[in-house]
Amino acid sequence: MIPSLISLIYPLTFSACDRVLMENEYLICTSCRFQLPCTGFTKILDNPVARLFWGRVRLNYATAIYYFHKEGKLQNMIHKLKYKGQYEIGILLGRLMGQELNNSIFRTVDIIIPLPMHKQKIKKRGYNQSEWIAYGISTEMKKPLDAHSCNKLVKTETQTNKTRFERWQNVKGIFTVNNEERFRSSHILLVDDVVTTGATLEACANEFLKINGVTVSIATVAVAEIMF
Repeated sequence: MIPSLISLIYPLTFSACDRVLMENEYLICTSCRFQLPCTGFTKILDNPVARLFWGRVRLNYATAIYYFHKEGKLQNMIHKLKYKGQYEIGILLGRLMGQELNNSIFRTVDIIIPLPMHKQKIKKRGYNQSEWIAYGISTEMKKPLDAHSCNKLVKTETQTNKTRFERWQNVKGIFTVNNEERFRSSHILLVDDVVTTGATLEACANEFLKINGVTVSIATVAVAEIMF
């Protein structure tokens, strides 16, 4: 009764369509959940996200679960996750990702790593949104999460409006990996929210690939429509 009474006073709204949620719904209404634009890439090795990294970095697999469309419902969710303090959305998206990844070749990963954020940016935002997404994946896949062994050393400029080459220059050599022994001979899954050119993910993956026996895969919530 108490949750029902609270919902009458402070009704929960969905992070995408902003409608009031039903009692059995959490963060996402049933209709919108089934309308999220799935890519189906987890079942396809030769997918557009994987091709994005060909000739740039040696990956096992790469995927994005959804398409990212401007003004779409998923953009609304990610905006609230990144800028409105609604970290629960990251956990939800991560769990949805984990369900997809568990039923694919990605189930062979050993450790889940969120793409690091510089400490100054974390202080300003309050958290790293990729860490909450990775937490959701970890919970669903029952795989360990490590959010502290890889660090971003340099606070980079925003990647928005930069060319592909400028993005690559902007992130070159900005990551470092501690406790390398922990990762030897492991299959690592790097997690981020949206992939556009992949420059930041490439830079981070290359640091892990310096460790003996490490293989790397990449999974993001979405792939930007600029890719298509």
